[in-house]
This record gives sequence, structure tokens and C-alpha cells, in this order.
Amino acid sequence: MNQLFTPLTLRQLQLPNRIAVSPMCQYSARGGMANDWHLVHLGSRAVGGAGLVIIEATAVTPEGRISPEDLGIWSDEHVEPLRRITRFIEAQGAFAGIQLAHAGRKASTWQPWLGKHGSVPVAAGGWTPVGPSAIAFDPEHAVPTALDEPGIEAVIEAFVVAAERSLAAGFKVAEIHAAHGYLLHQFLSPLSNQRQDAYGGSFDNRIRLLLRVTEAVRAVWPDELPLFVRLSATDWVQDGWNPEDTVELARRLKAVGVDLIDVSSGGTAANAEIPVGPGYQTGFAEQVRRGADVATGTVGMITEAVQAEHVLRTGQADLILLARELLRDPYWPLHAAEYLRDKSVPWPAQYVRAASRDTPIRKVPWLPD
Repeated sequence: MNQLFTPLTLRQLQLPNRIAVSPMCQYSARGGMANDWHLVHLGSRAVGGAGLVIIEATAVTPEGRISPEDLGIWSDEHVEPLRRITRFIEAQGAFAGIQLAHAGRKASTWQPWLGKHGSVPVAAGGWTPVGPSAIAFDPEHAVPTALDEPGIEAVIEAFVVAAERSLAAGFKVAEIHAAHGYLLHQFLSPLSNQRQDAYGGSFDNRIRLLLRVTEAVRAVWPDELPLFVRLSATDWVQDGWNPEDTVELARRLKAVGVDLIDVSSGGTAANAEIPVGPGYQTGFAEQVRRGADVATGTVGMITEAVQAEHVLRTGQADLILLARELLRDPYWPLHAAEYLRDKSVPWPAQYVRAASRDTPIRKVPWLPD
């Protein structure tokens, strides 16, 4: 059997394969509520063969949304629309995961297809964001309000209650979002965190909030279910957060009950120059996996079945998370199995006739051969 289609066991949860849908914002909710778009978008990836479907960054507070159209889980009313989605995902043989998030200073932004950059004004439905320090992401983003200690405590509690609601909604994996320049990453990076209290300055102080959030979430998340943390391995800027910091943080996260580090990069510095290319982040996942002795997931321009298989076979990561490639092809896992000649992966019964190689291809007269 190919590594890509070997089950992955994390605590008492066994994923059917090593392919996960990476969280992808859809900017399509109202009041944080999941709707038919989210059901079809996420459900089709489960039909397509992914073993784990992680929904988009889901805000633990209203002001933690990246945009006013993001999903949320700050109220009990959010649970049932999400439960509808997790039921469908599990009916396809996959598991549902949720990425719990707070955007911090990068909150209150426009839907990307509007062609606007920066913060949505309060008069247009936006809000004043918060962050570790009163430092804007860039000149077009609003200057955030620096969180005081009661504000920090409220953030921790919001993550805890969100985790409890996630469990009620049927999610089997929770991922704490501490990457891509959002709030918990903002506390980690010296570029965005210039506090002088117990949450700023030294490495130990800057990682304090994430460790507290993780410990608090782990305390309410069932022992038999896995907890992930997404980290940006580097800010791609001198004197910013770096891979060595990430490895040490991963060691400490493992010690408080984290089962897998979802390794990405960037997001804190608007001026970062990122050398993007096929598999450009897999080396970071390998560094964390070997340096912290913890399972890792990897992302970043992984598009081919043989490429994903190579990442797993060479020990760079334990889980392949796909984003844009699954937007282009929701059935990528099924096509990958076909390409790798792995007969252990069944197509949905409803599609078997179309997927069978024994079914003759009907030619359309006006199409060229």
C-alpha cells in the first residue's frame, strides 16, 4: 500500500488516509453561521476521498473573524449548522476537524474578490481589531488595541468555550490556529509583539499565551481525540520568528498534549519575500518532526500524487494538507489513488460506474480525438 493511503492513528482516532483538507476561508457566512455553501464545499471534499476535512478558520469571538463573512463559533446558535456538516462528512467515511482562530490585528478585512485591501471601516460593518501591541499589520490596516490582562483572559476562555461547542458540533479534531500572522502568532513574533509584561519580550513570555490556550483547550478536549496546532515556521524576515523557535515551541506543545504540528510559514510581515515553489514548506515540517519528535502535517504547493507520496516516504511529514489543489479538483485523493495504482481506495458507490475503467468511453462526435 502507498504511504498516502495508509491510515494515520492519533490517540484513538484512525484517519483512513494521510490526505487532509487544509482550512480555507470561504468568506461566505453571515453572522458566523455555516450555510449550504459550506455544506457542499466541505462535503464534496469528503466525497472526493480526503480522510480529514478541516473547516476554515472559525472565529472564537466576533472580533476574531478575519472578515465579517467568516465562520464563527462564539455562540450556541453556531453549533447545529456545523453539526449538519460534520454528519455528512462522517457519512462519507472521513472525519471533520475545526480550526479555532482569532485574527487579532488582521481582523475586519474585506472579502478578497472585492479588490479592496486593508481594514473594513466601522461604518461599513467592520470593527477595531485587537493585538499584542498597538502595531498595524501595514499602513492600510487599522491600528489594533493592545490587549490588557483581562482581555487576554477573555481570549483564553473564548478558545475553551469554542472547543466545547466544537465537540458538541461533532468535530473529532481541533486545531488551534497560531500561524499566518493571526493573534496567537502575533504574540509569538517579536515583529508584532513589543509588550513589556509577562506576555512579551523573552521567548518564554511570547509563547506564554499559546501555551495557556493549548493547555486550557486540551483540558476540555477528550483524551481520546487529537489536538493540532498550526504554526508558521518562519516569518521570512530577519529578527522575526524562525525555525529554531518553532522546534522548541513544538517540543513544549507536545509536552502539554498536542498530537500534531501543522507546519506552514509567513503571515506576520507584510514585506516578507517568500521563495514560493513546489513543496517549499515541507523542509520545515521535517525539521519540526525530527527536532521535536512530534507528528507533523505539511502544506504548500503540493499538487502531484508522487510528490505527496515522496514527502511521506522520506519522513518529512505524517499528513499531507491540500488547499488550492482541492479547489481545482475535489476528487484529488481518488485520482491520486488511481495514479498510484492503489486499489484499496473505493470510489463512492454512486460514482463507481463512471470511475470504472471497464466502462467504455462514449465518444462525442464533435470533439476531436
